[in-house]
Amino acid sequence: MFKKLPGDEAQHLVSTTPDTAVVFRPAVVQTPAIVTLVIFAWRLLVGAVRLLWRHPIASAVVAVPGVIWTMYDWRAALIAVTAPVSVLIPWAFFERTSFNRWIGWRLLAWWRLVWVYRRHWQPVMIVSGLGRHVRGRDYLPRLIRIRCTFWADVLTVKMISGQSVKDWADRIDHLAHGFGATSCRVTVERSGRLRLTFPRCDPLAVPLPAVAIPAEASVGPIEIGKQEDGSPYRLKVHGTHVLIAGATGAGKGSFLWSAIRGLLPAMRAGLVQVWALDPKLMELSFGRAIFGDHYAADPAACADLLEAAVKIMQERAGRFAGVQRNHIPTTEDPFLLVLVDEVAFLTAYQSDKGLKVRISAALATLTTQGRAVGVGVMAALQDPRKEVMNIRNLFPDKIALRLDESEQVDMVLGDGARDRGALADLISPRPEQGAGVAYVRLESSPDPIRVRAAYVSDTDIRDMAALFTGDTTPIEMGDAA
Repeated sequence: MFKKLPGDEAQHLVSTTPDTAVVFRPAVVQTPAIVTLVIFAWRLLVGAVRLLWRHPIASAVVAVPGVIWTMYDWRAALIAVTAPVSVLIPWAFFERTSFNRWIGWRLLAWWRLVWVYRRHWQPVMIVSGLGRHVRGRDYLPRLIRIRCTFWADVLTVKMISGQSVKDWADRIDHLAHGFGATSCRVTVERSGRLRLTFPRCDPLAVPLPAVAIPAEASVGPIEIGKQEDGSPYRLKVHGTHVLIAGATGAGKGSFLWSAIRGLLPAMRAGLVQVWALDPKLMELSFGRAIFGDHYAADPAACADLLEAAVKIMQERAGRFAGVQRNHIPTTEDPFLLVLVDEVAFLTAYQSDKGLKVRISAALATLTTQGRAVGVGVMAALQDPRKEVMNIRNLFPDKIALRLDESEQVDMVLGDGARDRGALADLISPRPEQGAGVAYVRLESSPDPIRVRAAYVSDTDIRDMAALFTGDTTPIEMGDAA
């Protein structure tokens, strides 16, 4: 048993045996009061300087009326306060966009910083495991800056030394619920710094009408919808291959038809050819007049069309070898876009093994060799599993619409995409809210982008077919099919 000694006698004992039963009391060093006061005053001064440096406008708003009151009287201070307010209120009502850009979002960022993030930063970091409490001291990531947009709060955070991006990506649910947001996205800003995005609303909750047909012929990038930040979303089709995955009713047709709509002037000018494979006989058949002879629905016809595209690709490669490395669309060598709706029906679910081998070989050849010579593939499917689509890694750009399982997100967009905020499995199944909403991962960036493709209605497709064929009479659905 331990032996207890009265008073302060224990601190005068010296033990030379490691297994002694004597309890030692550590020495207590008393700091002079003047040193404590100096340290406190220094920290107070540094905090005040940091406050003025980081928030000069907010500090001036508080300090200027007080200085005027001290130097003059309360009437002058009241005028100094009411005069700017009388200007800001009409500005906020009649010029809301410019007011928000210069003042509104800054004030909101300051309020969110004080009331939400500074207030909850320490407990959220400790509970989520991103901070450490060691020997009575908290080691926390540093919140550097907050910026508010019309739809989200964007935080710049400096990580603790030794942390990795994966540590944060694995805890996006903790961060979202801790700060009262619906989701959180993690993006690397630079070494040691992250950008956290907390949405406050969903700017893509309302369906988008079809984008206007471009006035000039172009092979892209073509505008097909809107990004989450409000900017137009432009899809690159020339010089890449695109894989689109989504459950039934997720809106894959919005991407297919929006791409065709954006390429329509170039198709009329002879700079683009769109070849359509439609084994379901539903999606692309409605605009069959646009594709002409380059349309196939029967699996055998699909195999023939793909092999014809391979021959064109190989012929171009033979002519371009040693002459040019990049394809420039011309009327002699137009950009060839192969659209495949429900590609799994032609590969994984095809009962004819001979056709299955032909189609798989042609798709693999096009996706490995077609980019440089102006042959692109845009394929859509419902089930992204490897045994269903074993060449999905040959598509540089990938689009994930609403998916059934969380594991499918990484199958489509690559490892770690869901941890970075691509919550495709949580997209609303209601057509008016979730149809056409998707996460896009480009070859040039590992960070997913949330977008929504515009909805191209049956009437829009009829008008497109009439414009392409030069027929001004309305095209009936039966005629188009």
